[in-house]
Amino acid sequence: MNKRMNRLVACSCAAAALLLFAPLGAAQQSAPDQTGGVSSPVPRDARTRAKAHTELGSLYFQNGNLIVALEELTLAAAIDPEYATAFSTRGLILYYVKEFESAEKDFQRALSLEGRNPDISNNYGWFLCQTGKVKESIPYFEQAHRNPLYQTPELAYLNQGACYIKLNELDLADDALRKSLRLMPENPQALFHLANVSYKRGNFDAAKKHLSEAVRLVDPGPEILWLYLRVERRLGNQSDERSLAAQLRRKFPDSPEYQELLKGNFE
Repeated sequence: MNKRMNRLVACSCAAAALLLFAPLGAAQQSAPDQTGGVSSPVPRDARTRAKAHTELGSLYFQNGNLIVALEELTLAAAIDPEYATAFSTRGLILYYVKEFESAEKDFQRALSLEGRNPDISNNYGWFLCQTGKVKESIPYFEQAHRNPLYQTPELAYLNQGACYIKLNELDLADDALRKSLRLMPENPQALFHLANVSYKRGNFDAAKKHLSEAVRLVDPGPEILWLYLRVERRLGNQSDERSLAAQLRRKFPDSPEYQELLKGNFE
């Protein structure tokens, strides 16, 4: 994942997607090496091998090695062209390398294979939201968290809430984010987005409360610092505002948030 994603405990879906993979299958066999000994285990079937490469690719993705991650996912898709998770995961990685058309094709392939898979619906909704198709993303989040078999509906609620903010549907955003927080308490991402909702509503005390809880849980990145700075500015807390500005300058001088600070673009 890119550095910007990690700063906010990973951008809603991409990091969350890494939680969606099932453990690797246990059905493996040992292959003899040329000396008659036993080498590393070799999976018995194509699906198990594809799952193994998908899991490995997701780990490379998590560590920021996108090129190797793509290689692993491409291998997984070649081994088992019917394995939807490989295409969905590769679609996420292709988004981060800005291959949007290829990412769209992978997501469509995944959906054609497992259209009711809630993990894929959540991931594709996030992709749509990030690529400017925000309204189109909402039904996919709803499809995901309404699925009774979905093990992490809090992720779909979180993504849905963040995308509702982009639509300026603050009541709907608030509702989705609070549902996410009830299912996954003390999630700094949900707290950050709730703070953003409160800020947009002009409820700066509530925004500060959410942000203070978030920074208690995670080392704040530029997004949190920038919102926190603007909240303190609105509350007239000049010393806290200066302190946050100093942190933003010291830790993230190349961030878009710091550039906005330099320009004086506080809204």
